[in-house]
Amino acid sequence: MQTLADVLVGLVAALHVYILVLEMFLWERKPGRGLHGFDAEMARATAPLAANQGLYNGFLAAGLIWGLVADDPTGFRAQVFFLACVVVAGVYGAATANRRILFAQALPGALALAAVLVAR
Repeated sequence: MQTLADVLVGLVAALHVYILVLEMFLWERKPGRGLHGFDAEMARATAPLAANQGLYNGFLAAGLIWGLVADDPTGFRAQVFFLACVVVAGVYGAATANRRILFAQALPGALALAAVLVAR
């Protein structure tokens, strides 16, 4: 079960690295604009906000990676904390921005969190 938990945590971390790249570096290009259906002008206007969001996603990824490489109990605690942050951010994003975020962010985070807790 520990291997499954580690894989799920790694996948959630990778997802947040991808989101970082999308929001910080590709927002004004086709992948970023396509995410929300923005035209070039709207993407340009919202790029600073997206970059800020991307940075936060990078912090989530860094925390999850730290949780994977740190010895217990620190690693376990870091994984639980950062996965809980992922779930809360996903639920909030779904409630305030787009319901898809519930399935794209909160659900993977919740599944990884459950696996981490069960593997303990």
